[in-house]
Amino acid sequence: MKNKNELGIYIHIPFCVHKCIYCDFLSSPADVHTRKQYVRALINEIYLTREGKCANKLIKNVSQGDGAGDIASENGHIVTSIFIGGGTPSAIDAEDISDILDAVRKNYNVSDKAEITIECNPGTMDKKKAVIYRKAGINRISFGLQSTDNNELRMLGRIHTYEQFMESYKIAREAGFDNINIDLMSALPGQTMENFKAVLEKALSLGAEHISVYSLIVEEGTRLSDNIDSFPPIPSDDEDRQMYYMTKEMLSSYGYEQYEISNYAQKGYECKHNLKYWERCDYLGFGIGAASLYGGRRYTNISDIGRYMDVLAEITNALDKNYVNELLQIRTDMEELSKEDEMSEYMFLGLRKTKGIDITDFKEEFGTDIKDIFGEAIEDNIARGLLIHDGNGLYLSKRGIDISNTVMSDFIL
Repeated sequence: MKNKNELGIYIHIPFCVHKCIYCDFLSSPADVHTRKQYVRALINEIYLTREGKCANKLIKNVSQGDGAGDIASENGHIVTSIFIGGGTPSAIDAEDISDILDAVRKNYNVSDKAEITIECNPGTMDKKKAVIYRKAGINRISFGLQSTDNNELRMLGRIHTYEQFMESYKIAREAGFDNINIDLMSALPGQTMENFKAVLEKALSLGAEHISVYSLIVEEGTRLSDNIDSFPPIPSDDEDRQMYYMTKEMLSSYGYEQYEISNYAQKGYECKHNLKYWERCDYLGFGIGAASLYGGRRYTNISDIGRYMDVLAEITNALDKNYVNELLQIRTDMEELSKEDEMSEYMFLGLRKTKGIDITDFKEEFGTDIKDIFGEAIEDNIARGLLIHDGNGLYLSKRGIDISNTVMSDFIL
């Protein structure tokens, strides 16, 4: 069962050196001035969320805004994970990353044992940055490798070669990072089973503590989607699934446990922050497009970077002023979740984990038997061989994982 006193924090750095052909994330290149201005605005948002409500407790519900940071501190919440994502966080000055984390610590109770992750792209890492990251308390690095094949990297529009990745990986190890994730992609244009097996073998030889493997999705509006006919054919759905099965088998043989549909870890190295998402723990997001879940409420920050920076530019850390209106201007899609919403999220997020959901935990969380709410959907999917009921657990079968989105849609109330 989730620890209700734990809090996660996500920090979005929307800058990158070059936009990859498949990327639909909220990211783009930017000049130094814009990056510095954004960091100042982001730090102001951190202070505003925590300190701006100390003088008076006006923000207590979603209709007025959200004083989650203030309430979180009052309720004894402890930050046990911080994830700095993007974009490419390592594309900005390491000192700026340090300043952001300093602001978090000044405004939140951060555990000495907190997992603090930064996403890095090879080609943007150097020894100086690695040292500053370690000094700032970062203890986990997630490298966006994507492939060990230089031809595939070039096709994807990545800024690095495999050799440059190896240099970044070596720097991280020498700086003392003993918790490293590597992101890989499968089902790339023109990729064969043999190609992908070679990619996995080379990646596995490194001994990273965590490996994430995602199938390529062609998103609308990306350069890949707009120019799809100019690329080699994308592997079929059957080939994609075969790559998935091969990934599970090979990583298992190297001692990695699959704990989520696309994530594998050596024992004890599961990503604590991502588990918060799948287990519906409270988390706060800072920066453009960052999402938050706190106290049964969800909201998302605006994605317009210019407006985000303008709104926050003049906000200070003063405690004697109410910043309700300013805060509302950078937040959108604020929603108070109903009990039905929360139960649905519990199911379709929890089923992403290979261990699935705990039936007893569901009853403790919501005060009702899971079969009274989802009995028909559960029985139907068990009968179809898509769900497995094992003791107190309920999880996706092999076939269920293959069509996981379809199964999970059955649990939307």
